[in-house]
Amino acid sequence: MGLLSFFKDAGEKLFGKGEAQAAQQAAAKDPSPEKVAAANDAAAKAIETYIRSMNLDATGLLVDYDAGSSTVTVRGIAPDQATREKIILCCGNVAGVASVNDQLSVEVPVDESQYYTVKSGDSLSKIAQQFYGNGNAYMQIFEANKPMLSHPDKIYPGQNLRIPPKA
Repeated sequence: MGLLSFFKDAGEKLFGKGEAQAAQQAAAKDPSPEKVAAANDAAAKAIETYIRSMNLDATGLLVDYDAGSSTVTVRGIAPDQATREKIILCCGNVAGVASVNDQLSVEVPVDESQYYTVKSGDSLSKIAQQFYGNGNAYMQIFEANKPMLSHPDKIYPGQNLRIPPKA
C-alpha cells in the first residue's frame, strides 16, 4: 500500500468523453466547489468503469479522483495480489493520473510484484531479460498484465507494467 507515481500524459484517455468530459467542461467554466466535485466524481466513475471493463473487481471497490493533485485513491479488498496490482495499474495508466494512492487490501496476501515504466525502445523480451535473465520469459510479463495488454508487442513509453516474481 502507498502512493505510486505514473506519467500523467500517458495512458487510456477516459476523461475526454461522456460524463467525465461534460463535467470537466462545466468545472472549467464554473470552478465552484460543486462543479469541481462533480468533475472529480465523473472521472472516478470513468476509472471504475474502466476497471470493471477489464473484468477486475474487489469487494467494496471505491475509486476517488482529485483533479487538483491528479491522484486516484482506490480502496477495497481484492481477491488476490495479482488482481490488486492490475486494479492499481488500471487506475494509473489513465491519461490525467499522476499518482495512485493504493488503499487496497488482499484476501490472500502473497509477495508483491515489481513495477516497471516502459521506455522508448523497450520490448517485453528486453524487460524479461532485465528482470529474469531470460528474454524468452516475456510471456510471464504479458500474462501478468492481461487484460490491459492485448498483444505482447503493444506497449508504449510511459506505461507501467507489473513484473511478477520469477516463476
